[in-house]
Amino acid sequence: MRKLAFSLLGLVVLCMPPAGVRAQRPEYPLILVPTAKGPFTFPPDYQTPWDRIEITVTEKMSPNLYVLHGSPGLDAAHPDASGGRAMVLFGPDGVLLVDTQNRQVAEKTLRAIRSFTSGPIRILVNTHVHSDHTGANAFFAQQGALIYAQDNLRNEMLRPPARGGQQVPAPDMASIPIVTYAYRPSTSGQPAVTFNMNGETVDFIPMMPSHTAGDTIVRFRKANVIYIEDFYRNFGYPYADQANGGSIAGMLEAVDLFDQVADPDTTLVPGHGTLITKKDLRPYRAMLVDITSKVKKLRAQGKSLQEVLAANLTAPYDRTTLGDTQQSKDRFITEAYDEAGQFPPVVDGKRAMPVR
Repeated sequence: MRKLAFSLLGLVVLCMPPAGVRAQRPEYPLILVPTAKGPFTFPPDYQTPWDRIEITVTEKMSPNLYVLHGSPGLDAAHPDASGGRAMVLFGPDGVLLVDTQNRQVAEKTLRAIRSFTSGPIRILVNTHVHSDHTGANAFFAQQGALIYAQDNLRNEMLRPPARGGQQVPAPDMASIPIVTYAYRPSTSGQPAVTFNMNGETVDFIPMMPSHTAGDTIVRFRKANVIYIEDFYRNFGYPYADQANGGSIAGMLEAVDLFDQVADPDTTLVPGHGTLITKKDLRPYRAMLVDITSKVKKLRAQGKSLQEVLAANLTAPYDRTTLGDTQQSKDRFITEAYDEAGQFPPVVDGKRAMPVR
């Protein structure tokens, strides 16, 4: 019996993850490069100087889970830090990569990864379709990454919506996810894919159409961290990419889901802005409800979009919203106005929205 007990104990020890990655340690997350706050101004016809943008480790979430982000003040689309965040889980099982940053900085992103690991890049998951998160997909597929994403994201990449009458270029097939899964309302909040890798348990959780129709959040259970992509942002006003199937109503559903998938101490990593916990989602939700209800009321009174924009409904929130440019405000109000009308359903990851 005693011999059996020692054998079982040995098996338990062998199955335990390496010391230091079993759970979040008190000193994490480590903020190495704080998110820039601005204000930022760019001259007319400004072009992003990709050659000047660097990709660095900006946060360490655990001993082997790092966040990569770009330089501040150079990318007009994302001046707080160029592009979207990427996350890297590394160790003896190789690299699991969350998003790939912009195509123009692909080699710099790889160089940043190689500054702390030489492991093979095995798994890549895309949290949504936008190019600041998927732009370097083909490059990392060439490094050996197998690309995972929601079905809808694959559909969005294969058949991107036309915008402003511009011709849509053919997709680069090397950038297209090849392992897909679906969002199902009956299993909302449940992982579609789980990896046990590098002493961590990683869940790919498909989301309802919110920022886009193909959103995924990525949960690192032992570090108690969730990458929440762009359905939430605290730099600029919300962006529901309605042409790619997103909606403000879906963003509200996404916020509410965090009562199920996160605890009060979970660190939430948005694609843009600063790290938060789920209590920080409450004022964001309240703002979404307030603005959308006011827009619906004005539209029901027969007000035009221009009249609703002129009402300056975001004024109570402008002082506390970093990056609240006129473009950001107008886009948000326009989305709320369009959603208050006849809102088409999602088909193959897209909505047939009015072209403005």
